[in-house]
Amino acid sequence: MATRLVQINMKAQDDSALGQFWAEALGWGVDSEAPGVTNLEPVGLPYPDPAALFIDLVARPEPKTVKNRVHLDLATTSTSHQEELVARLLNLGATLADVGQDDVPWTVLADPEGNEFCVLEPRPVYQDTGPIAAVVVDCADPRAMARFWDDALDWTLHEVADDHATMRSSKGVGPYLEFVRTPDAKTVWNRVHLDICPYPGDDLEAEEARLRGLGAGDPGIDQSTIHWKILTDPENNEFCLLTPR
Repeated sequence: MATRLVQINMKAQDDSALGQFWAEALGWGVDSEAPGVTNLEPVGLPYPDPAALFIDLVARPEPKTVKNRVHLDLATTSTSHQEELVARLLNLGATLADVGQDDVPWTVLADPEGNEFCVLEPRPVYQDTGPIAAVVVDCADPRAMARFWDDALDWTLHEVADDHATMRSSKGVGPYLEFVRTPDAKTVWNRVHLDICPYPGDDLEAEEARLRGLGAGDPGIDQSTIHWKILTDPENNEFCLLTPR
């Protein structure tokens, strides 16, 4: 059995407005499966597809209070493209953000609800990822996180070091999943988290048990009214195990 990373879940005070920002930022389409949920998807790409990580924006009333532990890195193809993209995003409502990055070749921005993201300088490794280069997870121990997620997903582990680890779909397409060592401890539930999904025909409860055996934990919330599972990784980051499809 195995799962694959299929989408990013992002909480929003106004899912429709924030969804419109990200749709224009990425050049994607907008849909809605229910009130309070805005779905972003690459035009013409069926869900799920390893070539992209779809984004669900879900309405929640709580405001953002701390730096997100999960963020997006956007890819660019040239220095001029990076400059043009930053200017376009600022015009759409993004703002410059300071997360202590000092003098770096990438630009740190925040979306209209304050969610941090980076517009990277052109890097050959991200030239075929699509608009999202990577989903980055802050953590204390990239090696331990890589061990868990390497076993949890059918993705390929590309690089592991003390300060970072990198994975990508086993199909060799789409964005990367990266774990970066940071000194900050997790203090609140994550406004941005990973959604993973078993393959058609797999059993949700059996996959939940497998993940718990690998070290997944329980977030300690009532899940009696939902048809998916909410778990936590070894550093207590919430993630959702969706119904097989």
